[in-house]
Amino acid sequence: MSLLTNAMDHSLDDGYAQAAARRGVEGRSGMPRTVRAKLWLAAGLVLAALVVTVGAAQARVSAPELAKERQELVTRIDDGDRRADSLQRSVDKLRKDVEARQRRALERHGGNEAEVAGLLSGALPVHGPGVKLVVDDAKDTQDSDSGGPRQSSGFSDNGRVRDRDLQRVVNGLWESGAEAVSVNGQRLTALSAIRAAGDAILVDNKPLVPPYTLLAVGPAKKLSTTFQDSADGQYLQVLQENYGVRTSISTQDQVRLPAAPSLIVRTAKPVKTGEGSR
Repeated sequence: MSLLTNAMDHSLDDGYAQAAARRGVEGRSGMPRTVRAKLWLAAGLVLAALVVTVGAAQARVSAPELAKERQELVTRIDDGDRRADSLQRSVDKLRKDVEARQRRALERHGGNEAEVAGLLSGALPVHGPGVKLVVDDAKDTQDSDSGGPRQSSGFSDNGRVRDRDLQRVVNGLWESGAEAVSVNGQRLTALSAIRAAGDAILVDNKPLVPPYTLLAVGPAKKLSTTFQDSADGQYLQVLQENYGVRTSISTQDQVRLPAAPSLIVRTAKPVKTGEGSR
């Protein structure tokens, strides 16, 4: 108890207490004692107050101007979005009109082969037996520097399906006897392009997201067997075993594919088949 009482009664060290008492006797404090020092202190305080006041005034004056500029930017962005939407609607309308005119011209001038030409070119929707192939990313994509068919320089492969994988699968379906192919509802033609933009896969400039569902019209059982036995089918099997890419293939009694969204003719020209017709 005596120790606790002593600690409470002498909470301040004796040395600190003596220094404080001596400073009080001598009249020393933290404030300047000379007139010149006091003037410098006052000038510093006035300058600091002036800087703070001017900064606050400028911020108050510029705040409405910044808000106005921000609102103008928001308005311009909204106007740009509306114009872009309007232009996109116009493009879609014109594209549909062009597609309709192309189909009518094909039917009118194609004779008995018009329907076959339309099916092969992707101008007409198709249906029939075929296969359904689903390709999806691995559940846990992990970096891998191992070899294999996807070995490349510049980055590490993982369980994500890439554009070159989808290209090989589509080419394998064509080679195995498919008469029409679509990816996630996007009909493929002879001019279709499958490429990458970052991590996204684009089919004819349309971004797709996994899983990638490929529908192919053709002799169902034969198409499925031929594809799985082909080099591209084996390539897909290696992706599944080495990288965890998920795949499944099944035969379908009826597969329906839409027409291609647009048909672009770059080189082909119609030939004359008779007087007054082409």
